[in-house]
Amino acid sequence: MTKSIIRGPYKLGRIREQSRDLILQAAQAEFACHGFRGATMQHIAESAQVPKANIHYYFTSKLGLYGAVLENTLNLWDNVFNELSSHDEPAYVLSRYIDAKIDFSRTHPTASRLFAKEMISGAPHLSAYLQQDYRQWFKQRMSVFESWVAQGKMDNIDPAHVIFMIWASTQYYADFEPQIIIANDTEQLTEQAFLDAASSIKHIILKGCGIH
Repeated sequence: MTKSIIRGPYKLGRIREQSRDLILQAAQAEFACHGFRGATMQHIAESAQVPKANIHYYFTSKLGLYGAVLENTLNLWDNVFNELSSHDEPAYVLSRYIDAKIDFSRTHPTASRLFAKEMISGAPHLSAYLQQDYRQWFKQRMSVFESWVAQGKMDNIDPAHVIFMIWASTQYYADFEPQIIIANDTEQLTEQAFLDAASSIKHIILKGCGIH
């Protein structure tokens, strides 16, 4: 009896977590394909193979679900960059971040493209989040870069532009993958192609920042 009491809530929690993840994955594909206006909760429920009521259990509205999908993308992107300090070595931190961002473009291209569409539209559904929590997160990252400059670990370059360049170069391989495929006259981007891209981006960013 004791064993079932201990495992029961944990198992239920896992099921709920898995159900929420399925909904987010289905919603991501639906929003990417049809946009916010064209997407429907019914289609998302059918794709996730859950009752529509289950979606409203986790997300109060379509806007809430859309915001959760976008925020989930940001969290996945920035997880590697969350823990850094002035004591870290920039070569290691930036290389790890670039590797993670390139791998995300390879494994989650739909999420990246959906986020790009939101930004191109002026971030109407994500602006509140970006103006509050994300702005503070960005300032904290820049302060670490500034400390690295002060310590002579990197050249005196505006840290904001360094971060923007990393975002632009890594996300490009998801958002504009068809252009890369056409330019390279190939059918698809292989895992090795993404690894090569990460290597080139790291070389350019680190050398451009005077990091050894």
